[in-house]
Amino acid sequence: MLNIRKVLSGTAIREERTENDLERLSETCETLRQMGYKIVLTQGVYDLLHIGHVRYLEKARAEGDILILGVDSDELTRRRKGPKRPIVPLGERLALLSRLRCVDILTVREVSHGIDDLIIKVKPDVLVVSFTTKDFPEEKQKLLEKYCGRVVQLEAQAETSTSAKIRTLLLDGARELKQRIDRVLNEYFEGEES
Repeated sequence: MLNIRKVLSGTAIREERTENDLERLSETCETLRQMGYKIVLTQGVYDLLHIGHVRYLEKARAEGDILILGVDSDELTRRRKGPKRPIVPLGERLALLSRLRCVDILTVREVSHGIDDLIIKVKPDVLVVSFTTKDFPEEKQKLLEKYCGRVVQLEAQAETSTSAKIRTLLLDGARELKQRIDRVLNEYFEGEES
């Protein structure tokens, strides 16, 4: 079980705020609840951390006293987002997320976990989901309410998403590559004509 005093002090380093064993995390949550803390849970990939992620997490944390953040493992991210994701490996994502004041406890979601396992173990007072996620359609949210006090949906907190930024980078790279190829071909054919 996590050292709750350290977690609550705000001085705990990443390793002291990370619990990947769902049974121990469940025990920690029960202790926090007995102490009167309202637990909020949200989860996701958090690849290429951007301002929308930070705003989302701050709003999620504002729903209660303790924010638990489930972060998708690299393997789970590949299954959900495709073979070229994540851009940023799990260790780096955790290091960045652990530096946000609004995140109290981190846990890693593995492929071996069902999409609902973390929710069932934590039994959050508030489950925060994004309107943009496909993991929790409205009918599924209704089923999950038996494990949660309530489900809160948040709008996207930025004008762009990680996926959109990646598409832009790929398109820009493709355009630049096309321009280089055109330039080389033009130089080659102009040399042939001489």
